[in-house]
Amino acid sequence: MLHVTDDITLQDWEMTESFMRASGPGGQNVNKVATAVELRFEAARSPSLPDPVKARLKRLAGRRWTKEGAIIIQCDETRSQARNREIARNRLAELIARALVKPKRRIATKPTYGSVKRRLASKKARADVKALRGKISED
Repeated sequence: MLHVTDDITLQDWEMTESFMRASGPGGQNVNKVATAVELRFEAARSPSLPDPVKARLKRLAGRRWTKEGAIIIQCDETRSQARNREIARNRLAELIARALVKPKRRIATKPTYGSVKRRLASKKARADVKALRGKISED
């Protein structure tokens, strides 16, 4: 089980972990021991998450979200399998916690009088510059 917040706890059946050999430094250890972790969380099928949170989670996950609706998190930072598992689970919990925050709705406001005047003045100046670029007529 993974506790994200007081309300949300992910069950073990929702997550699967697979282990593989990591790349990078580590000498012979890298070639012998499967320390890298791939954590797969079935987000779309999860009963723990409400639909709006799933939608935000999909947007936040980006490329880590699969077509089947799962999130895949990989970790091979340390030489310890247990530490890599812990890091991957923490990343998932952090991602879900970010998806729980509902974004504030932007309230449209009226532009200030000064900003309207400045915008129109700059448009007029630009129009004058462009008008001077025209062909000179011979009268």
